[in-house]
Amino acid sequence: MSLLKSIDLNALGTPVESKAAPERLISGDPSYKTWELDSARGDSVHSGVWEATPGLTHSIKGETFEFCHILQGVVELTEKGGTPITYRAGDSFLMKPGFVGTWRTIETVRKIYVTVS
Repeated sequence: MSLLKSIDLNALGTPVESKAAPERLISGDPSYKTWELDSARGDSVHSGVWEATPGLTHSIKGETFEFCHILQGVVELTEKGGTPITYRAGDSFLMKPGFVGTWRTIETVRKIYVTVS
């Protein structure tokens, strides 16, 4: 088994589809697709591709660290008490453990993610 894994965005397979949890939903009716690519270290590290349609939700990271690279679309993240920051295709960012704020999908977004819990 190789320890090198390529990400082929044209061969992701069938996603897991979901909706925003009612307690996280602020406005809109966002739906999600998740293509999990891999997990490691006792299931504490996950990577994949995630897509969301427009809407506004509470974002609460808890003890999770997340790296995101936006492939398409536009989102606006606002940390509680902070100023909104907009990310577009080509942008990358980190959400550290303890992050609490909002995630607004302005245009359907697709991202590559890596989470560590």
